[in-house]
Amino acid sequence: MLTNFELEQILDEKLNSKMIADYAPNGLQVEGKRQIRKIITGVTATLPLIEQAIAKQADAVLVHHGYFWKSENPCIRGMKGKRIKQLLANDINLFAYHLPLDIHTELGNNAQLAKQIGAINLQGLEDKVHSIPAVAEFEQPISATELAERLERALKRKPTVCHEFTAEFPQKRIKKVGICSGGGQGYIDLAYQKGCDAFISGEISEQTTHSAREQGIYYFACGHHATERDGVKALGEWLAEHYQLDVEFIDIDNPA
Repeated sequence: MLTNFELEQILDEKLNSKMIADYAPNGLQVEGKRQIRKIITGVTATLPLIEQAIAKQADAVLVHHGYFWKSENPCIRGMKGKRIKQLLANDINLFAYHLPLDIHTELGNNAQLAKQIGAINLQGLEDKVHSIPAVAEFEQPISATELAERLERALKRKPTVCHEFTAEFPQKRIKKVGICSGGGQGYIDLAYQKGCDAFISGEISEQTTHSAREQGIYYFACGHHATERDGVKALGEWLAEHYQLDVEFIDIDNPA
């Protein structure tokens, strides 16, 4: 059993969150009861996830997407008000970790996705210490069809695949792959510049298709939610293993 502030310190240290600039506060966002035994993990701190935590008598909720984003209305009203009201009324702590949970080299969303598709030698794609996108490689080059199948098996959804128009291009095999979970589609141009044969992210934008087609790089859009399930799940499993906490992952499905 840990206190809420002890748990925050453990998570901060494991994810190195104090060293990573982010769009929302990482750590304990809503303070609840002091002692923590039962934790519910999930992708986003939605009302259905909070209601599940209440039903399971959890002491804390640990998510990837919490509250208080820089562009968010600061008022505690409407949907956000209902969510926070339920947390406070039931004395449940809310912990949230955004970019630290995307980029962690062991437990992060990018690392988990690379592991699931059999890619190795994960590194940062950007030329800086805390790179948001990552790059990995396959021991033996694989086809786009094979990568799409691996992604579908891992994420339980069929990816959208974009590639160049020419008939020869689908025969190109994939050795080096860029990865950025969630809304990382804008990094496709950097992936191309760094010599990647393919790029994987969650979301897709109108211009992403053109980047793939005109630069000759495979692009796989796999869903924001789907590409960010496994980081928080892995983090919860790590907590359960090392601190003997009761941790349960609940997936509130989202087609986006």
